[in-house]
Amino acid sequence: MSVLRPFKATDMFKFNNINLDIWTETYGIGFYLNYLSRWPDLCSVQEAPSGRMMGYVIGKAEGSNTEWHGHVTAITVAPEYRRLGLARKMMGLLEMVSDEIYKGFFVDLYVRCANSVAIDMYEGMGYSVYRRVRGYYGNIGLGKGGRDEEDAFDMRKPMSRDPRRRSVRSNGRDMVVSAHDVS
Repeated sequence: MSVLRPFKATDMFKFNNINLDIWTETYGIGFYLNYLSRWPDLCSVQEAPSGRMMGYVIGKAEGSNTEWHGHVTAITVAPEYRRLGLARKMMGLLEMVSDEIYKGFFVDLYVRCANSVAIDMYEGMGYSVYRRVRGYYGNIGLGKGGRDEEDAFDMRKPMSRDPRRRSVRSNGRDMVVSAHDVS
């Protein structure tokens, strides 16, 4: 049994087992502290009974008008704890806070186009591709099929303030923008 609890600053001393993963974006201490001070209710940790961190999510609220939304900046689960539904629980909490507290129109996230396991998981949670962002993660060269594997999909899930689902589109994989076009 694990517990989902708020992310604390001291958790940064315990998350190496999670961050040492090729799919996980890592940041400097100041970045995490900024999130914890500005959006503490969008940052949580999944913790084992032993106190070992199993995963975490950090997010923020941003945008304006109908683009006001919750954003998943990072979500990751340690390899030994994957496929247990932990990411789903953390995402559920972030979505609930984004919807009920921040009154966002949608929740979005960026995921590497090559990370098919994560894309399948997000689609199973109701997210869809809004657009492909060329060169979002930098450029390491061409991957399979001549596509840059460091592109990102901007994936979105509408919240209750968007009952007409205006924040999503059906042809998102066909919409390609430059990394310079997104903020």
